[in-house]
Amino acid sequence: MLVAADLTSGSATQLAVFLSAVILPQGSRMKILTALNVSLILSAVAGCGRGGSEPTIADAAAGTVVFQGGYETDPVDRGRPVALIAGALGVETEVFRDAFSGVNPAHGRGPSEAEARANKKVLLDALGQHGITNDRLDEVSNYYRYQPQSGELWQHTPATATATVSDGKVVSVKITNPGAGYMASPTVVVAGHPDVKIEAAIEFTQDFKTNGRLASLTIVE
Repeated sequence: MLVAADLTSGSATQLAVFLSAVILPQGSRMKILTALNVSLILSAVAGCGRGGSEPTIADAAAGTVVFQGGYETDPVDRGRPVALIAGALGVETEVFRDAFSGVNPAHGRGPSEAEARANKKVLLDALGQHGITNDRLDEVSNYYRYQPQSGELWQHTPATATATVSDGKVVSVKITNPGAGYMASPTVVVAGHPDVKIEAAIEFTQDFKTNGRLASLTIVE
């Protein structure tokens, strides 16, 4: 049996309030969503991924590879999966973070249509210099929308792997599904072998199916 975990960031619950202040205008939320898609980056719309309880080693059969975490976001991003968004757009994380820094949240209320349009323009003015089009920005942002208040996570696929045990020792680990949607390297544990240390590396791509996937697993001697 192979086990993987879904975790939301501890700061993710702030996302919905923040989003509504930035992109959903009073009295015309649906209009803005349809006409501008400015909620794209961060709006609280359900994604396919769902948060869930983290697997426990005690529940796993000996030799099972267990993945934990890997979905934590940087506190400065207030729950936004910035590394995944940037990866899908083909820019560095700081490029997208800097672009979003020019957005002006309408604290305590939804923005007006003018404010929403201005925020969208800020993003496109900054990201357009890197070849990002309005359509691609919308596509990426739509894909990574999620509703943290409901315990959901952005779209993702948990990774799986198998371990080879010889004479009671873990001699190798093999990725069977690299997954997608990881923000950071997950913790990897082989049930029944608490002293085995495994380093996981992830990589970001512009393909939704491989963005934030597991790139390698290495047993640390």
